[in-house]
Amino acid sequence: MNFSEPCRLSGLLGRISPDGRCLASCVQYRLIVRDVTTLQLLQLYTCLDQIQYIEWSSDSLFILCAMYKRGIVQVWSLEQPDWHCKIDEGSAGLVASCWSPDGRHILNTTEFHLRITVWSLCTKSVSYIKYPKACQQGIAFTKDGRYMAVAERRDCKDFVSLFVCSDWQLLRHFDTETQDLFGIEWAPNGCVLAVWDTCLEYKILLYSLDGRLLSTYRAYEWSLGIKSIAWSPSSQFLAIGSYDEKVRILNHVTWKKIAEFEHPAMVADTKTVVYKEVEKPPSVETERLSFPPTRALASSLFSTQSKYDISQVPVSFQYIKPVADRANPKMGIGMLAFSSDNCFLATKNDNIPNAVWIWDIQKLKLSVVLEQLCAIQSFQWDPRQPRLAVCTGNSKVYLWSPAGCVSVQVPMEGEFQIVSLCWHPSGDSMALLSKENFCMCYLEREEVK
Repeated sequence: MNFSEPCRLSGLLGRISPDGRCLASCVQYRLIVRDVTTLQLLQLYTCLDQIQYIEWSSDSLFILCAMYKRGIVQVWSLEQPDWHCKIDEGSAGLVASCWSPDGRHILNTTEFHLRITVWSLCTKSVSYIKYPKACQQGIAFTKDGRYMAVAERRDCKDFVSLFVCSDWQLLRHFDTETQDLFGIEWAPNGCVLAVWDTCLEYKILLYSLDGRLLSTYRAYEWSLGIKSIAWSPSSQFLAIGSYDEKVRILNHVTWKKIAEFEHPAMVADTKTVVYKEVEKPPSVETERLSFPPTRALASSLFSTQSKYDISQVPVSFQYIKPVADRANPKMGIGMLAFSSDNCFLATKNDNIPNAVWIWDIQKLKLSVVLEQLCAIQSFQWDPRQPRLAVCTGNSKVYLWSPAGCVSVQVPMEGEFQIVSLCWHPSGDSMALLSKENFCMCYLEREEVK
């Protein structure tokens, strides 16, 4: 592994372009575009205020910068640096902004979710979508970019509208059997839309493209319900994480439960491999010491190294009981993601914050648990192979693959607390983000294979 020099960053706003050539990052009101492999500066843009959100267009030619406090979106072109676009929502305000799949329209959600404004960069025309619902995930596009689903709320009822993205014509409009719709997400094949209810009620509904209700699934009643969902890349499985610390897997034929994954405080199955992160003292030979020490040597001397040991089962994990009288309790399945080959599912139970659970989807069994020294901040699968990258808010990055597990110290002076990461589309590098800096991590070709 090789690491780049650190670069400044604010607001965790670092994004690799969809074509994998560029990396955009923000420092206050400046947008900086670099070459991914060399980090050479390609473009520097100055916005009107501090940037709060950035997003690449699907063809990697434009970058959207949103300044919610000012109600302004600025768009910059990589091909024509002199060209730029400014969208001002004025007194309507701005709470969210995103690209349409064609990379030529911008969807702005106004304050109080009064409407969604669709701005065309080509024709400068404007369209409006009324009554968007204020929920966690209220807009969803199919993977092929042909259709958009929008969650709506009118007359104290929930609805979903389906639009054709090419001309923004309404395709279907139907009400959903939800008390308080919380999110919507298309299956990767674009044939099924998952709609789930508020956390106060466990309910997930599956609709076809023509608005027919295919199935309703409820695991239990009278308790906190769904916390997170994830489709498998093949669209064959829908994983539902809930506040009862379980993941339920639905199949795409009958939409019935085929597996239930529990996350207990003790793992006793001898077929499960538990990797435990342990600290190890820095091992530096005295003849290698030099003064002043090199950057890599200083990093290895003064930072705590770690490695993985395989624990003997049964293994008990640190379990945290949530505070009962506070909103948004830290309990249940807060993160889950399928590997790109559909073979594995990674999950995190917020009651056991230091562990990542990796499930074998072919066997529908727990395969591996990674027990870390610090709480899991983020994890993400390699887009090309079953390899998981994990960060825990320290200066290490952790990689798991079926071949094993490794802990890597980022050689950097000062504090570099990695709280987020994102893979390059090729899977041969990734961006490691801290609150004030980022760096690129390049994997050797042998490691990539």
